[in-house]
Amino acid sequence: MITKEIEIEDLVKLIPEAVVYLMEKGIRCLRCGEPIWGSLGQAAKEKGFSDKEIIKFVTDLNNLSSK
Repeated sequence: MITKEIEIEDLVKLIPEAVVYLMEKGIRCLRCGEPIWGSLGQAAKEKGFSDKEIIKFVTDLNNLSSK
């Protein structure tokens, strides 16, 4: 199960489709082909997303992982 504490590197390994999802939200999760360090929550906060929006990201990513 995905949480806001998941490290970006682990998220990308677990759900490769997460890269496109996050990029569409304006959250860059790759640099030069390598995952950016830090958690999903940290990356979203750095881009100014609210806790409510981060919860939505987590829900969406969990839905992606179950497909």
